[in-house]
Order: sequence, then C-alpha cells, then structure tokens
Amino acid sequence: MTPQVKLKEFRQVSSGVKRRKLVDRIATVIVTIGGVAIILCIIAILVFIGLETVPLWQGVKSELASSFFLKESPDLASYSLDTSDGVEFPFLAAGTEEYKQIGFIVTNDGTAVFLSLKDGSTVKKVQLPGLEGKKLTSAFVTQNNVIYSFGTEDGNILSVRTNYKITFEGDKRIITPDIAEGELLNVGSSPLVKIAYEQDDDGEGSAAAGYTSDGELLFVATEQQKSLLGGGEKKVLTHNITAGLDDAKVTAMELDHFMRNLFVGTDSGKILHWDISDKESPELLEAIDASVNSHTAITALGFLIGDNSLLVGDAAGNVSVWFEAQDMTSPRGKVFQKIHTLPPLELPVTNITSSERDRGFIASDNGGNISLYHASSEQKLADFKTDGGSVSTLAFAPKANGIIAVDRNGKLYDWDIDNPHPETNFKTLFGKVWYEGYSKPEYVWQSTGGTDDFEPKFSLTPLAYGTLKGAIYALLFAIPLSIFGAICVSQFMHPALRNTIKPVIEIMAALPSVVLGFFAGLWLAPIIEKIIPAVFTLPIVLTLFTLAMVFIWQYTPRSIKGKFKEGSELFLLVPVILLAVVVTLWLNAPVEKFIFGGDYKSWFYNVLGLQYDQRNSLIVGFAMGFAVIPIIFTISEDALTSVPKHLAAGSLALGANKWQTAIRVILPTASPGIFSAVMIGLGRAIGETMIVLMATGNTPIMDWSFFNGFRALSANIAVEIPEAPHGGTLYRVLFLAALLLFFFTFIVNTAAEIVRQRLRKKFGQL
Repeated sequence: MTPQVKLKEFRQVSSGVKRRKLVDRIATVIVTIGGVAIILCIIAILVFIGLETVPLWQGVKSELASSFFLKESPDLASYSLDTSDGVEFPFLAAGTEEYKQIGFIVTNDGTAVFLSLKDGSTVKKVQLPGLEGKKLTSAFVTQNNVIYSFGTEDGNILSVRTNYKITFEGDKRIITPDIAEGELLNVGSSPLVKIAYEQDDDGEGSAAAGYTSDGELLFVATEQQKSLLGGGEKKVLTHNITAGLDDAKVTAMELDHFMRNLFVGTDSGKILHWDISDKESPELLEAIDASVNSHTAITALGFLIGDNSLLVGDAAGNVSVWFEAQDMTSPRGKVFQKIHTLPPLELPVTNITSSERDRGFIASDNGGNISLYHASSEQKLADFKTDGGSVSTLAFAPKANGIIAVDRNGKLYDWDIDNPHPETNFKTLFGKVWYEGYSKPEYVWQSTGGTDDFEPKFSLTPLAYGTLKGAIYALLFAIPLSIFGAICVSQFMHPALRNTIKPVIEIMAALPSVVLGFFAGLWLAPIIEKIIPAVFTLPIVLTLFTLAMVFIWQYTPRSIKGKFKEGSELFLLVPVILLAVVVTLWLNAPVEKFIFGGDYKSWFYNVLGLQYDQRNSLIVGFAMGFAVIPIIFTISEDALTSVPKHLAAGSLALGANKWQTAIRVILPTASPGIFSAVMIGLGRAIGETMIVLMATGNTPIMDWSFFNGFRALSANIAVEIPEAPHGGTLYRVLFLAALLLFFFTFIVNTAAEIVRQRLRKKFGQL
C-alpha cells in the first residue's frame, strides 16, 4: 500500500472521529439543555402552585377610610354628648349599605340620618314613625344593617327596615336610602333597658323580649291566626319570666332568627336559656355559668351566621363561642357548652356583631379597642382603635369588608377591610376543629352546603390519609403478584414463554386509568359485593389446590414430565387456578351461611361495627393494583434478569437448587432495582386520579377499613376545581392540596433513591 493511500485512509478515519466527536458534543448539549429545561419547568410549576397558596397565609389588610365627628353634621349638631348628668348617649345604632358609600345613625329621639361615609355630609333625614315624641331607650340589630328594632320609654318595641334603591346614571351609581316602618309591639309600660326582637320571613309572626327599668323580664310573641276563608287576626301572647332571673340584673339579651331560643346574660355571670318554640309556654332550660366567677357580668351576646352559635363577651374582656353539643348524660341528650375561646379584649366587652358572610365577627370594649375574630379557627385577625374611649355603636359591613364604629365622643370611624381567607390557618387546614353541629373536634373536609349559613370545612388531613390508604391497599395487592411474577418469569420460565408474557404484561400499562376506574366502579364493585365471602375464601382454596398440584407433579412419571419444555410446566397451574375459582364461587353461599349467618353485611355491622359500602377500598385495591402491576413487574423483571450469570452459575455449582439460588442470591442482588420498582409504583398510586375518583364513594373519612371508601388529594382536586371560584378560599386550598401531593411524591422518590443507593452499594460487591 502506497503512502498516499495510507494518508488518505488516515484522513478519512480522522474525519470520521471528528464527526463522531462533534455529534457527541451536540447530543450532550441537547440532552443537557433538555434536562435543565425539564428541571426548570418543574420548578416553575412548583413556584406557580406555591404562589397561588400564599394568600391563604397572609393577614388582614385594613385601612381607615374616613373618620369625622357626627356633630359636624348640621342635622346632628344639636345632640348633647355630655352624659355626666345621666342623659343617655344619643346615638343608638349605626350601619351602612353593601357598597359602603352611605352610613346611617339613629338617635334617641327617633331620627335616622343617612350620611356620606366619605365626608359626613347628610344624604337624607327620616323621622321614625309611630313614636309620637317618645324617646328611644335601647336598640337591637335583628339582621345586621337590614332590620333594626328599638325599645321606647313607654315599653314598646318599634322595628324598622333600611332600604337602598340603586340606580345608575351612566357609570355612576346612585344609592337612595329609605326607612320602612315595621310593627309597634307593646311589651310593658316601663322604659325598656334591653331588648331582643325577631320576626319571621313573611312578617306575620314575631317574638320579643324586653328588660324594663323596673327589673322585669317580659316575653311577647305574636301569631297570625288564619281562617278557612282567609284573613284572620293577630294573637299576642305576653309572659312575665322575671322569676327565672333569681334577683340578677339583665346585662345582655339575644334571640335567634328561628324564634326558638332566648338567651339572657346577667350581672352574676350566668346565661339563662329559654326554650320559646312554644310561644304559649316558654320554658327555662338551663342556667349556665359562663364567666370565670359570679362577679364577672355577661356584657354582650350575639349570634354567628346561622343563629346556632352564641357569641359571649363578659366584663373581664373574655370572648367565647358556645353551641349545643351531644352529651348523653344530659336529659335532652345535648348540652349548651363553651366550644371556642378566643384571645380576650383588654377591658369589658361592649358590643359583638357577626359577619353575614362567614364565621367572623367583631367585638369592642369600653376602652375603644375593636378586634376582628374568626370563630372556628379561634384566631384574632386584626385590631382597631378609636380615639374617644368606649365604642358605643358597632356595625359590620354586609360584605364583611368594613367596620363602622361610633365612640363616646361622637366620632364615626369607617374602616375598609380586605380579608378574603379568614377561615384558614394551620389548625383548620391540618388539625382537628370542633365545628358547629359536631359532637367533638374532628378532621373534616366539606367544601359546599345547601344554605348560606353553611361553614366550609377545609381539613386536608383526611385527604392525605385517603391518598396513603388507597396507595397502600393498591400495593398490598400489586407487590406480591408483581415481584413473585417477576421471579417466576425471569428465573423459572422458558425463554420463549418469557419473551411472550413480558410484553403482554407491559401492554397492561397502556390501559387508560379512566377505563379501569369505569369497570371497577360500575362492573367490578357490584360483583364483589355479592361474593365477599368467596373473595376471602379464594386465597385459602387457591393455596390448597396449588399445593395439591405440586404434590401430584412430584409423583408424575418422568415420561410425562419430559413432554414439557423446562419452564413451561407452570401453565399446568392455569386450569388448577380456574378450578379453584369455580370451587370458591360455589362455596360462597355455604360459607356466608355458616360463618356470617347468611348475611355478611349484617354480621360485619353487628359484630365488628363495620359498614359495607359498594365502592370501597377493596375495589380500589384491585383496580389500582392492576394499574400498578405492569410498572413493578417490568422493572423488577429487568433487575432480576440483569443479575450477572456467574452468580447464579456459582450457586448452582455449589449444590443449591433454582429456588434457593433465586431467593438467596438473585433476589438480594436485584433488590435495589426491585425497591425502585416498588417506590415508582407507590408514586404512581399516590398520584392516581380517575380510578380513585370512580371506584370509591369519595367520602373524606379517616378509617382503615377495607369496606369504607375514602377521598384522595388527586381525586379531590378533580372533583372540586370545576366548582371553585377563581381566587376564592376553596380554589387556593386545592392548590395547597396539589402542593402537598407534590411533596408526597418528592419525599417518596427521594427516600427511594437514598435506599436504592445503599442497597446497590451493599449488594454491588457480590
């Protein structure tokens, strides 16, 4: 070969090497960029999810929008604020409409003055009708900023309703306020110091309680009696219930909107509870010691939205929430008790007003301090302060976005509040909360209800519990079948059969999870419900039949065994398994009759206290286990097959049989890969959505029973996100659930990698 030819060949080889190096560099750059891009995308998704949850942990934003002295208004300048001579403070009630443009003040001579909250200018002045010069001595808010009632010096109660007509001139909103007169109800003849008043929705019935300056406590109810021909007259029922006070003085009163319960706070620290559902015969149910001692008076009462939870404030500044809870030691089966204790105010509580939107409320003391609370989360959200000492009149804006207060100096304060997520803190999201209507604190997820007074419950604990429960039950079904199947296929089956069976099992992974969930929920669940005794009997029968077949095979003549290829004799178990299934189904009815008395559902409930739901954890275990099996099997089989052949050959050469070699040599060596397979299967089960969504009842309960359903984080997101208002609390809590699910999978994968590396290091030296 000439030098020229050798040089040419050298140049060709050199050029080929350079091209391969260039291709390698390009491939390295592309792979690196792709990997970094994937990591950045994951981080971006995580950051986005995290940012959506941040508002859940932010506090209340508030701003003093305006403040002015009421005496600056010409219509209020004549009212004296000097109460040193015993004259009552002239401003009895205050409020605002939903847009917080117009507020109003009601004075003790029966004048309602509507004011601009921006500058205090008078919008409209209305004289309350029916008073005929009588002074107002007390006030009561029936529905915040809607219906007000006032006690007079001659023993009557006047109810009025505020109305706001809204019109538009171009883009400008025009609000026209007005007062609609209600009924004038006679309670007694003496001035009413404290009152409580409610009326039904159609205005045909009402109930009222009044405490007079003479120390009498009176209850009055009206009922509309209708005749068959229509019309009818109103019946008035009056009861003197002073005897129940036991010489105590009334310091606060509250009446629920359903007109069933009357609560009276006294100067002795007691709350007296009357049942007034029977208007002709009110009954004193109980006298509750609600303060720290008998010298601490109950100074303020109020109801949370729904009128079932009572807010209590006392002279020591304590604020608490009470409602009826189950108590079997009580004759009524329930007892009225303190449920939530909130951070106290500095001085005696003077006013308590609840929100019309949520379980929040505001309370003030006679030092000018105002606090914004949320009942269920037991947290104080914000503090406010007036300049003129005691807060005389307090109102919550209808949309819970503002506070109106009037202090003893006659100064009105208008605060704007931005508080979109008052019900969320670590306790309500992950801890036990004692919700209204429950007998004890519990973990509860219940995002919607049928009425406006429903309280959303956003505990993620039962959802995380359900996620782990579903994953564990799926792995209990999938791990034994997958790993033992991988050992059988890789170590004992003929290569030709292995090359056929493995792809078939891998194809199972291509089945859509929605199809598996559909069949599990609509086809498998009803079948399993009918054959539960057979389901629990099958492992026993299958084991007995398999052992019998193995025993028979041991004594089968070699002439017959020789007709089967090595590793193909396992297919003889197929008819045995089918026969075991048939026998088990035939035994279903006898087993149910012999063990469970003919009805396994009744037996489970009466003996074990378990209730069987058709779509339960057992169904999810079968369906989701079926979805996880291909992943665990494939990775495990690859790990077992990749074990160096010389290890198996050495074991067999030393006298070990195939089973001993597989269990004691092959399995430990492949354990890092098998563990990775299990962890990947666990991650797949944790993130599964459609199977869990369709094969369970989606009940967010915390119970390890096979026969109950659950709700997983992923399924909950799928169910709730279409109905979640954008930016609302539910919307952001669902993002928090997604973040929690992300951390679940991250922790599982991290732990799996750590254990895999240690196993690899331990068995890699074999």
